[in-house]
Amino acid sequence: MMIVATAITRDATMTDTAHRDGNVSAPGLPTLPRLSLNSPLALTGPVLVALPCLLAALFGMNTYAPYGADAAFGIAVGAAAVVAMAQTLILAARPPLVEPLFGGLDRMYRVHKWLGISAMVLMILHQQIEPDFERLVRETSLGDLGEEAGELAFNALLALVAVSWFRRLPFIGLEIPYQLWRFSHRFMGALFAIVVFHQFFVDMPAGVDPTFMLVLNAFGIAGVVAWIFTELLAPHLRRRDFTVSQIRQTGDTTTLTLRPEGRAMRWRPGQFAFFRAPEAGLSEPHPFTIASAPRPDGTLTFSIRGLGGWTRSLPAILRTGTRVQVEGPYGRFNFRKGGARQIWLAGGIGITPFLAWAESLTEAESRDIHLIYCVPTQDEAIGVETLRAAVARNPRFSFEVFVTARDGRLTAERLISATPFAVRQADLWFCGPTGLKDGVLKGLKAQGQTPRRVRFEQFEFA
Repeated sequence: MMIVATAITRDATMTDTAHRDGNVSAPGLPTLPRLSLNSPLALTGPVLVALPCLLAALFGMNTYAPYGADAAFGIAVGAAAVVAMAQTLILAARPPLVEPLFGGLDRMYRVHKWLGISAMVLMILHQQIEPDFERLVRETSLGDLGEEAGELAFNALLALVAVSWFRRLPFIGLEIPYQLWRFSHRFMGALFAIVVFHQFFVDMPAGVDPTFMLVLNAFGIAGVVAWIFTELLAPHLRRRDFTVSQIRQTGDTTTLTLRPEGRAMRWRPGQFAFFRAPEAGLSEPHPFTIASAPRPDGTLTFSIRGLGGWTRSLPAILRTGTRVQVEGPYGRFNFRKGGARQIWLAGGIGITPFLAWAESLTEAESRDIHLIYCVPTQDEAIGVETLRAAVARNPRFSFEVFVTARDGRLTAERLISATPFAVRQADLWFCGPTGLKDGVLKGLKAQGQTPRRVRFEQFEFA
């Protein structure tokens, strides 16, 4: 699951943040600020992970060139596979200092996904062009064990990557259960450790420059250490304990107010966090946008729409006083980096980041902001009291609830007429269904009212 916050200008595309499950925004892998994709900074993260793979392949090819082109190529793709898989596990650890290099967690997760797929393709190539050094090495029992371990890990990783890649099977609509999908992710680190064992002990020709294997082993160890940290240490170091202090139900949306137990979490409005409730049997973490601004008492709010089995179970399972855990914050969706005129467009549960933003507005806020909140029916609107309070504090903020059952579908013409300033002179921030975004942007372009910049979040980490 992922979420993607993406920013677009008239001249370029930009990416923001990402997150989530059933909540529009785990704004977003989502998922993931405002840098043009043509900017070197926006490409820093992808380049930093692609470069070691390429250098490992070139280093391996050069080191084993004396043994023939086939052997050199087989070693090269195998080395690139190890480096790619190691970096996949490192990114899975969600290192906070690395996230900004990708423009947000959503984009980092996308790179994580494609690194894993690339590693699998490279492993298949390595398997098909496996170097034959039998006449050039002195075989050992440990080397034979390393060879067999490599075969085992290859076949198991192939199966797990297939499960991960084809979570929703095409044409037949079958979806692999989330628990199985997540288990496949967690188990990949153990299989990679077997690959590293293979790499350490498989018999190789004598007299080869050891520098190449030292570099490869360093990446292998780093990947295994990252996996151990993710599975064993991160849950204890990153998660903070909260208690459910209030539960409210609005239609199919559950709003939870959480009170910190011990040290409070610090976040910026618009960020998201991973939520789990092991005490209630909900042990798998799911990402959701924090629907409130930071408060003196450290309490925070999640508004979670029941879009799947996990999210639909919350009202029946959670109770006031239930202990839960929150990990975060993540994300780079931040309206304060936008212009002096802003349009906030929310569709359904996509209102959550805007509720946090509205709560954070003070009397001194100098931006002109208009929020359009689209909901199917009036009864499904949440957080209206928060929006009214923001209007009372700051006259430069305004909003309206657009009820599609009553008003019909929001069009570009209606958005233009509802906005108290020229749309083409404003930034448009969006969180909600892709169809709403695409329809409005297409209409605005046809009207010659394309916003200065468009920044949006999608529903899932992709």
